[in-house]
Amino acid sequence: MSGSNRLSIRTILVTAALQLMTTLSAANAGPWQTAAPSDDVIAAVVDSIAKRRDASWETALKIWNAAEPGYQETQSSALLANVAEAAGMTVRRGVAEIPTAFVAEFGSGKPVIGILGEYDALPGLSQQAVPEPLPREDDRAWGHGCGHHLFGTASLSAAIAVAEQIRAGRLTGTVRFYGCPAEEGGAGKVFMVQAGLFSDCDAVLHWHPSSKNSAGDRSSLARIAVKFQFRGKTAHAAGSPQQGRSALDAVELTAHASELLREHTPEETRIHHVITSGGEAPNVVPAFAEVYYYIRHPEARFLKPLYSRLELCARAGALATETDLQIRYEGGIREILPNSALTNVVRKRLMQLNDLQYSEQEQQFAARLVSYLEEAEPLDTLQKVDDVDGTVGKGSTDVGDISWVVPTTGFSTSCWVPGTPAHSWQAVAAGGTSIGEKGMHLAARTLATSAVDLMRSPEVLQQAAAELRKRTGTIAYESLMQPGQKPPLDYRNPPRAGAKNP
Repeated sequence: MSGSNRLSIRTILVTAALQLMTTLSAANAGPWQTAAPSDDVIAAVVDSIAKRRDASWETALKIWNAAEPGYQETQSSALLANVAEAAGMTVRRGVAEIPTAFVAEFGSGKPVIGILGEYDALPGLSQQAVPEPLPREDDRAWGHGCGHHLFGTASLSAAIAVAEQIRAGRLTGTVRFYGCPAEEGGAGKVFMVQAGLFSDCDAVLHWHPSSKNSAGDRSSLARIAVKFQFRGKTAHAAGSPQQGRSALDAVELTAHASELLREHTPEETRIHHVITSGGEAPNVVPAFAEVYYYIRHPEARFLKPLYSRLELCARAGALATETDLQIRYEGGIREILPNSALTNVVRKRLMQLNDLQYSEQEQQFAARLVSYLEEAEPLDTLQKVDDVDGTVGKGSTDVGDISWVVPTTGFSTSCWVPGTPAHSWQAVAAGGTSIGEKGMHLAARTLATSAVDLMRSPEVLQQAAAELRKRTGTIAYESLMQPGQKPPLDYRNPPRAGAKNP
């Protein structure tokens, strides 16, 4: 039997199974799926988001199509800022010395509820909104493999809905949307924290696209990012190799040393790298090479000592190859501090509002995409909300730094076919379809209703503030950035050689 026939039969079987699971799931759906909003203000914000649903999806698709890298999200940032201004919010652009960062707010006084939004894309994930790996026809190399086009749009939609209720006199206080660039490795929020943009917030809400719905007191991995650049001497690799000093050799020695280092690091440490530049031709000794590293651990206190040891690996590589080493320390982000007082509010709303269910067309899309997944999951997970209390996510986010200075909580909604890993072409594809749109819409409603709950619950905000003080204890917030470090606005640019070649 040919591979195509096997795939066809598998697709048919998967489609039938998905249809059966969806039918059973709908028949046994939890009570939260039909729960009605509890009062007029809640009903009003839900209705506001519903009325803007088509416009919000149009905005998300524009950002999906733009697919801009961190600190270069000029179209995406401007689009969201313009939408906020059109809705009557006051917008401050270019905050924290970042051209694509902005803050939009409405209202005055306390409480101040912040809602985070992101919009940067990832490299190497060019993809069309189809359930098979097909690069985009415009040859764009970037893609929204983490769903940030959905993230920013849903968060702004929620903020606008809350602002309308403040304008109508039904709520008092301030709602603030934070346009946050360069979450993927650029740590934009850390610089926004250092600029004091969260100093008067009472609570901050965020969410993230996923292949499942979840809420709970979940932490994340702290992370340091660094690029090691080596400069040597070119020479003919066969005719006069003795005159060359290979920058690529320095990278390879650094990588080997870091692999040996893994054996002697604290539990839960993660060290990974990519070689972003290694030469152009085998017969030319590379005069320039670059390797890009992440170090992660559940606790930020371990990272600086680990980084110092990794730096020694790079210095050893330079010493052994007689090359020059330049270090581009791109900074670090802390782990998320959970806040159960806020989480309880958000989890309740997510469970009440969850109405996710695939149409027949979406089931067919899912069936085709599932055939490319290593760990597919049944569609009945769409009707569930996973409790992730006490867990540590294996990713990293600059939301962590915010959570050390303001009570913060987040959640995820299913915007991708169940079983889809983040940072994959499958995530990019689903995020450009109605599957992503449904998850985005659920997130917007959850954010807006949770923000309303918090604005009307001073006692919960007091509990959240007390919990933050208890969790931090005597440990003051400390950034993993170097003193005076500026946002690495060019961190997504191709490495520049500038090689010394005497």
